[in-house]
Amino acid sequence: MFDWDSANRKHVAEHGVKPSEAEEVIANNPIDVEVQVRNGEERTLQIGETTARRVLVVVTTWRGTRIRVVTAFPAPSKLRKFYAARKGKKYEGKEITDS
Repeated sequence: MFDWDSANRKHVAEHGVKPSEAEEVIANNPIDVEVQVRNGEERTLQIGETTARRVLVVVTTWRGTRIRVVTAFPAPSKLRKFYAARKGKKYEGKEITDS
């Protein structure tokens, strides 16, 4: 389902994100924030949380029938607050908890 190679694994690792965390965000019903076309390729920016409740921004594109993670990084405070508000959760610093 996912298209991983050494390039995108290395890129997300530079942001302190594991490939499995990016996959969890996509599986956990993220919010689509924006769609951009870069170099003729449609990329979707999503914000969501891992099963450990870490809120990440993940940018993906389709490569054939597979999802390629272009980048993933911890969501800045402003986007964590946006995510919490959209999901109806209480925002507490770096944590998102159920209200």
